[in-house]
Order: sequence, then structure tokens, then C-alpha cells
Amino acid sequence: MIIAENVAKEFTLHNQGGTVLRVMEGASLKVAPGECVALTGASGAGKSTLMRMIWGNYRTDAGHIRVAGTEVSSAEPRQIIALRRTTLGYVSQFLRVLPRVPTLRVVAEPLLALGTPEAEAEARAAELLSRLRIGESLWGLSPTTFSGGEQQRVNIARGFVHPYPALLLDEPTASLDAANRETVMCLIEEAKARGGAILGIFHDEGARARLCDRLVDVTGFRPGVAA
Repeated sequence: MIIAENVAKEFTLHNQGGTVLRVMEGASLKVAPGECVALTGASGAGKSTLMRMIWGNYRTDAGHIRVAGTEVSSAEPRQIIALRRTTLGYVSQFLRVLPRVPTLRVVAEPLLALGTPEAEAEARAAELLSRLRIGESLWGLSPTTFSGGEQQRVNIARGFVHPYPALLLDEPTASLDAANRETVMCLIEEAKARGGAILGIFHDEGARARLCDRLVDVTGFRPGVAA
């Protein structure tokens, strides 16, 4: 479902004389349906960089990335948008939404974009918000007014509202209390059980041990480091 083959990435630092910083080469991994794979390695090793290339925010400088058969590394913007709408979900650490849009609508939006009837989409959104302990009194408010922990849970609800065949998770259990951490782990287990292919960054060792079938250490993908 998710395949990376010999991926390389470099950044040009235009504000530092055009210095080229090579950050990754030879990155390869596969994530099958029903599997959860964790990216590991020290801070700065390239975990987020690889995730952003798979998501299509960063271009690749060499190699190939395919998600459900779509060649992400050479896809046009419209293809990336279509992939994200139907197939590839992403739960980041930060909630980015338009201001003044009610929370219920924010969570339901991925389903509405697929043509799901409004009542059905909002019912699914309400179910997830309830599971993640976002009180109904908050559903009509913009999540931009919420605390950091509440925003994180809204982001998780939005990421799981549609059964994406492939899902990228960036520290989904970070900073959550025990009850919400357990809920998120259950959501991930449910996604695996329905055949979702999940690639994530999990600094929470307990969550990683419970959820992940394999670990991929991205340290071996740094230029000059033997795999």
C-alpha cells in the first residue's frame, strides 16, 4: 500500500549562500494493508522528512514513492489532492483549519468532500468527538479556540473519520491523558483490523510496542551512514 524505494532528499539553503544539505539517501520501506510500521531514530534523523515526502509536501530528489499505486514522487498536484481525499490520511501534531468553522464541521469535512450526506457525515464526526471526550457543548465552536490537547483530539477525529486505506500518524498519542491515549490506540487497532496500512512516528514506547508490527530506523538513510 505504501512503498518507498531508494528515496533521496536534499535542501538548498538559499539564505546561507546556496549551501546544499543532503539529508537522506537510499530510503526504502514497505507498509502492507493491516500493518503498522514505526519510523524510529533520533531527533533530526529524517522521520518527518520522509513522512512529508510520502504525503506529497516535499518532492523527492531521487527514488520512488507509491501509495496505492499512485507515484507520489512525480504526481501532479491534482493527483495528490485526489489521493489525499480518498486514500491517504494524515494526522499531524498541529491542527490547521479555517477560523470560525465549527468543530463538528471540521471533523466531518473529509466525508463531505467525498459526497457523504451531511447528516451521515456529522453523525460519524459526533461519534468520534464523543469517543475522544470533546463535549457536545464545544461542537459548534471553532477548534482554534480550544486548548492544545483538545485541538490534538479534534485532529485525530478528523484523521479517522474516513476509513483511509493508508494513514500517516505523527506522534498521535503525545501529550494525551491516559483515557484519551487508550482511545487513540483503539482507533489505530480498529484501522489495522479493517486493513489500513499505517506508517507512524511514535515516541511513546508503550504505544509503539502495542501497535507496531515493525520498526524502520531512518538513521540508516542518512548520507554516509551504512544501513
